[in-house]
Parts: sequence; C-alpha cells; structure tokens
Amino acid sequence: MIAIIDGGSTKCDWVILENSGKPHLKTTTLGFNPNIINPDFIMKEIDRNPELFFLKNHIEKIFFYGSGCGTEANAKKVEDEFVKIFPQAEVRIKEDMTAAAYAAYNGKPAMVCILGTGSNSCFFDGEKIRVDLPSLGFLIGDEGSGSALGKNLLRRFFMKKLPQDLERAFINTYNLTIDEAIKNMYHNPRANAYLGEFNKFIAEHKSHSYFQNMVFDEMKNFLDYQVLPYKEAGEVEINFIGYIAYIYEDILRSAAAELNLTIGKVVQKPIESLVDYHKKYILNLD
Repeated sequence: MIAIIDGGSTKCDWVILENSGKPHLKTTTLGFNPNIINPDFIMKEIDRNPELFFLKNHIEKIFFYGSGCGTEANAKKVEDEFVKIFPQAEVRIKEDMTAAAYAAYNGKPAMVCILGTGSNSCFFDGEKIRVDLPSLGFLIGDEGSGSALGKNLLRRFFMKKLPQDLERAFINTYNLTIDEAIKNMYHNPRANAYLGEFNKFIAEHKSHSYFQNMVFDEMKNFLDYQVLPYKEAGEVEINFIGYIAYIYEDILRSAAAELNLTIGKVVQKPIESLVDYHKKYILNLD
C-alpha cells in the first residue's frame, strides 16, 4: 500500500492507495508541523486513528508533504517518527510547498502559493521547484495567511478598532478576554492554528466593507512580500492552494489585478490533485 499525505499545521489529509492505484482509505489527523509539536506526538496521533493503526504493517511507501519540513533537521525528525510507526515503509518527507506545486501543476510553468494557516510561495517549471524567499513563520511572516488575518482581527478587537456592529458580533460569538487570548497566543504550541480559527468569524462577515478592506490589504501584503520578488511574477499564472485562498478568492483576485498579476487556479484542498500527480508522474500508474 502507498500513503500520500498533505500535512498542514492544523491537520493532515491522508489517502492510502492499493499498489494498483485504487483508493483504499481517506482519513485525517492533526497536523505534524515539527516547529510546533514534539516528534513523539506523531505516533500518539496515528495510534488514535484506528484505520491507520490497523495499516501500520501494510504500508510500503509513504509520501509526506508537511508544513515546517523545509529544513533537513525538521524533515529528519518527521522521517524518524514515520520509520518507527511504519516499519515496512520507504519514507519520503518533503515540505508542503512541494505538495502545492505538484497539486497545482497544469502542464506549464507557474508560480504556486500556499494560503492556509501559514503562507508560502515558489516557482515550479514542471520539474524543479525554486524557492527564493524564506518562510518566517507566523510571528514575523506568513503574510495573507489564516494566522495573519486572525492576529489582525484580535489586535483590532482589543484595541477598539472594529466598527460597533462587528465588535458586538465578536463579543457575542467568543466572549473572549484578553487573559484567555494571551494564554492561547503565548502558551499554546498551536498558537498559529488558534489564530487561524478566527477566520470563521471573518468569513461569516466577509461581505462587511470593513473586512473587505482588511482582507484586501492582507492579500496585497502577501503579494508584495511573497510574490512580487519573483522575476516571473508578472509573466506567468499564479496558482493558489489552501482554504484562505479559497474562501477569499474574489478579494485575492482583486488585489492581484491591482498589481497587474494573473491568478490561475485556486484549489481549497490539494490532496486529490496531489494523488493524481503521484499516480501520473511518480508512481506511473496512469
């Protein structure tokens, strides 16, 4: 059996294939970003999933693409845990940017961007992925991401910047105190995911002009920091992967148009396209 996993900071989407390429299982676990979890969490989380637990000795190949796996040290941490859990498997660990490039590939060179809990960008010519910019994480980077928008919302709420109608709605929804927010932002190993969860509120009020402007500015911020530095930015399509790109697609396209950039495809969940890419280009099953 073959496991293909798209691993975000918040959750991992798993597809288990028979060796013939026929789907055997689809499931999810929590995310395995080695920057925000202890490596032993991976085994505990997989053992909590009865379907994966049952398949531990049957999986022969694992392709894991994960947030935080862009450095050799972090990729090794995740690889070591997977080798322990799946003793029969050949394990390949790559960063989530590779998964995005594969999932968005449509046969021609393009820029590929991730806008989920975090954010990132690259150029993919169909064979090689080129990353010109570092991933700085949610503290000083991740422009345009769920964590950036959530951080922006909390800052504006506590600093009394929200319009009265949105402030009342926020209080009624969360009844959030500054002590609770500080605790979750500074003492929670999944602080980025915590911040990203506030996008539910923004999305529910997306038509409000205040949030239209806030999200538009954050999308421009992303394009300015993570797209425009690429020399190809104005020449090729820019494809997006992730739920933030998906739910704010109209605003993202408007921001790109103002900067004379061309948005191509926007994919909410890359796992199905990622599986198709593997079957066609890596496993040679199509």
